[in-house]
Amino acid sequence: MEKFNPLALEGTPFLFFTGKGGVGKTSTASATAIALADGNKKVLLVSTDPASNLQDVFEMELSNEPTEVKGVKGLSICNIDPEQAAVSYKNNVIGPYRDKLPEIVIAQMEEQLSGACTVEIAAFDEFTNLLSNPQIVSNFDHIIFDTAPTGHTLRLLQLPTAWTGYLDESTHGASCLGPLSGLDRKKEVYETTVQVLSDPDQTKLILVSRPEKFSLNEAERASKELKVIGIKNQVIIINGILKSFTKGDRISEVFHQRQSQSLKNMPIGLNGLSQYFLPFVPYSLTGISNFRRLFNETEDINKNKSTSIEGLNYSPIEEMVEDLHENNSRVIFTMGKGGVGKTTLASIISVGLADKGKRVHLTTTDPAAHIGNMFDGNLHDNLTISRIDPEVEVDKYRKEVLEKAKTDMDQDSLSYLEEDLNSPCTEEIAVFRAFAEVVSRSNEEVVIIDTAPTGHTLLLLDAAESYHKEIKKANGDVPLSVQQLLPRLRNRNETSVIITTLAEATPVLEAQRLQEDLLRADIKTSWWVINQSLYATETTDPILEQKAQAEKIWMKKIKELNDKVAIIPWEPEEIIGYKQIQKHYFSDDGGR
Repeated sequence: MEKFNPLALEGTPFLFFTGKGGVGKTSTASATAIALADGNKKVLLVSTDPASNLQDVFEMELSNEPTEVKGVKGLSICNIDPEQAAVSYKNNVIGPYRDKLPEIVIAQMEEQLSGACTVEIAAFDEFTNLLSNPQIVSNFDHIIFDTAPTGHTLRLLQLPTAWTGYLDESTHGASCLGPLSGLDRKKEVYETTVQVLSDPDQTKLILVSRPEKFSLNEAERASKELKVIGIKNQVIIINGILKSFTKGDRISEVFHQRQSQSLKNMPIGLNGLSQYFLPFVPYSLTGISNFRRLFNETEDINKNKSTSIEGLNYSPIEEMVEDLHENNSRVIFTMGKGGVGKTTLASIISVGLADKGKRVHLTTTDPAAHIGNMFDGNLHDNLTISRIDPEVEVDKYRKEVLEKAKTDMDQDSLSYLEEDLNSPCTEEIAVFRAFAEVVSRSNEEVVIIDTAPTGHTLLLLDAAESYHKEIKKANGDVPLSVQQLLPRLRNRNETSVIITTLAEATPVLEAQRLQEDLLRADIKTSWWVINQSLYATETTDPILEQKAQAEKIWMKKIKELNDKVAIIPWEPEEIIGYKQIQKHYFSDDGGR
């Protein structure tokens, strides 16, 4: 396997970087963009991630308009912010009718365009414009997309097919579908987008993965699903390979051994792809100079221990679980950037509370769910697990709405409603309803929710205010679970939010924004958890130790953001299965 060289991508104008959350998509895409620009190419780097962190890694403010990067000639970057895109989209739809229609009609239009579906469509509209607008395309040699974590990426890249298929099948047009207003006029643009995505001469998909089993399996799944929708020009970059290890240092030995074993057992579906690697680096991948270092073979070991965290207390995980137990928390969220370990933390909390006699239900709203991988099938009698499956929920929702509508609609009206329900927007409503129903289980048991990565989580929570308007339009019924949801989430005696992070720049800064957004919604964070901490181990490996020392500045920052902070060391063994989790985290010696 050879080291990744960005200049090998020179012949392809559209480059998509995707993969499981936390694998280094943004870092790899950013370093690639800089390298191509340094090679005298004109490059536009775009984030389509609702939880974009491009502004952190480039240390500059961004908008949905391309902005030139100081210090990198030929490079511009922009961020497709879903909320900004929705405001613009709404204004474009309603603008022509202002001063021409009564205020009450304008108000109804604004209400129709207030849901999460509008946010999704608006972001998609911006995305298609970048791929199909000749004026934009002609200005750049490359447009590089730093995409969202895999579940959202698949949804985003499938939208061109979904919308095109929907518009082909719709016999009534899309004008009365609220957020879908005017989509029929853009059919040609969407068809162009589909053609661009499936043309190997124009588009290349770069799957980014860590040398870890779950991450590689996710890359294989993404590869297969993207091939189905016509994106077959793919390569894979294995990011973060520790090229050597220190004998006698258990952390270093296991770190290297685990990576080697994962690469040896590479999923079959990835074998046919061109494979490249990038090394594990001990420095923070923020700032232009560090991105340029990424493709430099020389290693610079600089042990900097200047940051002091003496006197700051970080709790073991069992102390946090005991606090949740004593406070009788009924709804518990684990939130944070993709790849920081939300699923692992949610599983640990579930085991801890079940052991204390609580009845616990663990579920996920993450499109790329991995809860099932954390357990070996032998659950405690007090613990149940589930996943909110979008396909299942959409099918159930459609059937229920149509069944109820049969009582007071004629056949033409039913056919019309059925077309409405076949639009991709229906998924957002159906999944949100399922989310509200799961939270309502907290009347009988503790509900622990392993949430989707930050952006998707916020869109889901934001939908609480507008969801009832959408569902009321469909069938006139607002479930009690939906009516009770926001008050329940805002009740600090009932709901606990736990933010999970790594002690690194991007996860911490993104988690900080998440905490601020939650506060604006009057939802307070209970605990922060620093996961996979090398500082909490005793490694003496020069690369890993430098990485451990670099964590301290972020550990101190986290303590400033929240007083209650728990820490989980990087584990030399995979802790999988109920009994293993119980023994390792909740035995008298903490399993160590």
